[in-house]
Amino acid sequence: MKLRNVLALLCFMAGACALAAPQSPKTAAPRDPELIDGKGYQKLVQQYRGKALVVNFWATYCEPCRDEYPMLNELAKQYAPQGLKLIGVTLDQDGDLILMRRFIARYKPIFPNYRKKPEESEDAFHMAVMPGWNGSLPITIFYAKDGRQVGNFVGERNREAYEGAIRSLLSSGSN
Repeated sequence: MKLRNVLALLCFMAGACALAAPQSPKTAAPRDPELIDGKGYQKLVQQYRGKALVVNFWATYCEPCRDEYPMLNELAKQYAPQGLKLIGVTLDQDGDLILMRRFIARYKPIFPNYRKKPEESEDAFHMAVMPGWNGSLPITIFYAKDGRQVGNFVGERNREAYEGAIRSLLSSGSN
C-alpha cells in the first residue's frame, strides 16, 4: 500500500514539474526588415565596403520581384563562401506588411532585408540609391569592393545573367 502511494505521489510530482517547466519557445517569427532612408542606404553600402555587394530592390506587389527572389537566395548561398554579400530592400508600404512577412517567412532568405521608410519620398530615396532610377522594380545594383556602383539590372533577369555579373564582380581586383 505504501509503495503504491509513493509511486502515485512521484507520478503526480513529475506531472506537476512538467507543467511548471518553461516551454521551449516556438520558432521565432522573422523580424520585420529594419527601416532605412536614403542616408541609411548610403551608410549600409559603406558598411560593406571591401566586399562584392549586390543589392536587390523588391516588393511583394511586383510579380517579377517575387519570381527572382528564391533564385537570389540560392545565389547568395552559392556565392557567399567566395565573399559575395547580398542585401534585399523592400519597397512595400505599411499596408503590405502582412504579405511581406509571409513572403519572407516562406523563402527564409539568408541575406538581410531592409524596408524603405514610408515617410521618405520615393523620389528622394531613388536619387539617394541611384540617380536616374525611376522606381521600376525589380532593380538590382552591383557594387565593386571599393564601394563603386559598377552595374545594375532594371527588370527581371535569369540566373545566367546574375551568375555572369556576380562572377565578374567577385573576380574584379578592386579592393
